[in-house]
Amino acid sequence: MIRARSNLRIRSPCTRNKPAATIRTMCYSSLVEANLRKLARNGATDKIRRDAIKELLRREHTRINDKPRRIPKWPKALEESFAHPENEEDREIAALFAEHRAARRSELEAGLFEQRTRLVAAERALNERETKKRLNERRIAATKVDWFREQLSDLDRHELEPSDSRIYPFWYTFVIANVDGERVIMPMRYHCRPGGMAASIDRKYPGLYNARRDSLDKFWQDIFGRHHAILVAWAFYENVALEDYERRPLRPGEESKNLVLEFRPASPRPMLLACLWDKWEAAGEETLYSFSVITDEPPPEVKATGHDRCPIPLKPENLDAWLSPEGRSRESLLALLDDRERLFYEHHQLAA
Repeated sequence: MIRARSNLRIRSPCTRNKPAATIRTMCYSSLVEANLRKLARNGATDKIRRDAIKELLRREHTRINDKPRRIPKWPKALEESFAHPENEEDREIAALFAEHRAARRSELEAGLFEQRTRLVAAERALNERETKKRLNERRIAATKVDWFREQLSDLDRHELEPSDSRIYPFWYTFVIANVDGERVIMPMRYHCRPGGMAASIDRKYPGLYNARRDSLDKFWQDIFGRHHAILVAWAFYENVALEDYERRPLRPGEESKNLVLEFRPASPRPMLLACLWDKWEAAGEETLYSFSVITDEPPPEVKATGHDRCPIPLKPENLDAWLSPEGRSRESLLALLDDRERLFYEHHQLAA
């Protein structure tokens, strides 16, 4: 599974003025709701932009054939939304997912064969003479063989696990937004590339999957008040330094270690996270729809873990106003963010 970088080397509009070496990603992953029926219920719309889903799958299938990539750019739960199609258009989408799986299977099988061959060669070399380098080569090859086997085993699994709903920067997931004059559910990339900017901004500012609330009238001013969205999510994940988590300075000679924490609200319903989105177009380039989650100062229980940001969960009664910002003052839109759901976030450690 792809992991976001634990340390960003570039300051961006969504980070604090910290030394570059200590900047850590914020809300780098979320556990999203990918069930279309549940999404429709939360967003009060049954309009699904199936054309956007098909276009995304066609593009990704072409990229896999042109340049192999072993991990899809969407959560498995999104794919499973079309496991039992009920109409012709959904059957077409299911067929595109099947084509994508077939391409991935061929690629994974080729990779497995390559690593098995590497492992056999490493074991033969060890039989001749044991060295540290040869032991390391066998270890690496065996690890990669296990990885390819796991990916192949997972390919046709239909019983969903919690991790199947997680998204990461530059992945696609469903959001709810007003697009082309109507409220829809459609896939967008989790890392916003504002319209009119160069595509290179993706590399220049790798943290644009989050939008700081105090930057809405600065970096995000052309989008805020125009293009709002909702990400329906059950949890979010943060990278936190071990010393920050333990509320202490680094010990002499100690290197900073990273923890991954899951924050899940003590609530029976999912969060409606406030987002911004935009449509990016350029001559000769593919049109891109992408979004960013708005973050703000965290509640005390999140801050106590050593993290300084938190996404903003909107109240359900404010959903319509947030998704229809046209004609509303900036002050009234900021008031919606202030009038957020006050949730208590339980957390547990996933990795160190």
